[in-house]
Amino acid sequence: MAAEHLDVVVVGAGLSGIGAAYRLQTEHPGRSYAILEAREALGGTWDLFRYPGIRSDSDMFTLGYPFEPWRDPKSIADGPSILRYITETARQYGIDERIRYGTKVIGAEWSSEDARWTLTLEQGGERRTLTCGFLYCCAGYYNYDEGHTPEFPGADSFAGQLVYPQFWPENLDYAGKRVVVIGSGATAVTLVPAMAEQAELVTMLQRSPTWISPVPGRDKYADRIRELLPPKLAHRVIRTKNILFNVGFYQYCRRRPEAARKLLTGLSTRILKDEKLVAEHFTPSYNPWDQRLCAVPDADFFKAMKKGAAEVVTDHIDSFVPEGIRLASGRVLEADIVVSATGLKLLAFGGISLTVDGAPVDLSDQFVWQGAMLTGVPNFAVCIGYTNASWTLRADLTSRLVCKVLAHMDRRGYRAVVPRPEGHLDERPLLDLASGYIQRSIGDFPRQGDRHPWRVRQNYLLDSATTMRTNLDKTLKPVDRTRALQEV
Repeated sequence: MAAEHLDVVVVGAGLSGIGAAYRLQTEHPGRSYAILEAREALGGTWDLFRYPGIRSDSDMFTLGYPFEPWRDPKSIADGPSILRYITETARQYGIDERIRYGTKVIGAEWSSEDARWTLTLEQGGERRTLTCGFLYCCAGYYNYDEGHTPEFPGADSFAGQLVYPQFWPENLDYAGKRVVVIGSGATAVTLVPAMAEQAELVTMLQRSPTWISPVPGRDKYADRIRELLPPKLAHRVIRTKNILFNVGFYQYCRRRPEAARKLLTGLSTRILKDEKLVAEHFTPSYNPWDQRLCAVPDADFFKAMKKGAAEVVTDHIDSFVPEGIRLASGRVLEADIVVSATGLKLLAFGGISLTVDGAPVDLSDQFVWQGAMLTGVPNFAVCIGYTNASWTLRADLTSRLVCKVLAHMDRRGYRAVVPRPEGHLDERPLLDLASGYIQRSIGDFPRQGDRHPWRVRQNYLLDSATTMRTNLDKTLKPVDRTRALQEV
């Protein structure tokens, strides 16, 4: 029996995958497509993570879809609200009917002779195949099956409970208990105020300070705009306002780092009323946006500290002991529960094994064009969001570009295309952040180049002005029936 064939396969039914499906069925209604989702539910990150207080770290007017207004009053939204928004969007546009759950893409083999991908799928412990003309991976770059789990000396001796945010125990009882959260990234600064509402004391243990910035949980200007304008127009106006502010603030931090440092430490000091505390725990050695900035809505993290429900300790772990954690300074942090919020583990494009004309693809040898397509890999695109702004801003641009590429192939009569650079490219890491979770695994990912369109820019204003105007004939080349892998 011949394998089923689809024009386009989208991998992943998270925020990106649902947005990609909308663009595909809107701009290419005649094309057949399906979304393959390894898990049994849509939502991706927003369905997987269930730890207390989980929320967006970007405003929902830019993290949400441009075609579907965010109507909730909260600008920084909780996980369940975001999942509900994604689910309702998928249902409204009939996208939910195109999702095939419990279907994991194990491998993808490209044939230039047939101009199609053959996908190896795992469903219910069994394997089968499916073919498609274009493969679009919207699975993000996190490993959903395992997180980063450093080995803590003496962890086996700990008498309490050690938990991980990515695999939060259902009905974990932390009321009246002493909790230590290891880490200082977005997950940690979310967990601390949420758990502090019930715990006896929550201690955030960090090796070094992190930039933390208070932001309004609700956008009063957005509220006023929504009172005055129809929903879709209001959404566009608010989205534009927030994009301009976020890009402007990022550029300010990068161009005037000393002024940005002074601004952020000033905000923290104004709330905590303790310059020494801010200097010790909230003034990093690196500049703002060398690593992603942690946003705390309505300063909830700092407020928990002021109430005495939370504290921050900056020190190194010597070892776990039965009663908690012994620090390098000799102090013992007593704990009933320790949460290891030590970062995520990266996995390139869902871990799909790519083969082109019989040759395995080494992703680290390839370059990314327009932040979307890879050299040496025909009819294949990946969805990578911004690291300095809302993921969806770039994700939606990429989905629109994929639709533009498909239309270009139709006009030219091409069965397959692949991006090829003109001249030598100096390589740079795909994600140019100093964060530990990035540095641990970025070597397994494709590279970006030193110039447009091979540079993955972190500037939505530039990208929105140029991406859809790019000359596809200049870089996208038709694939003949010989091997598609080209030396770069």
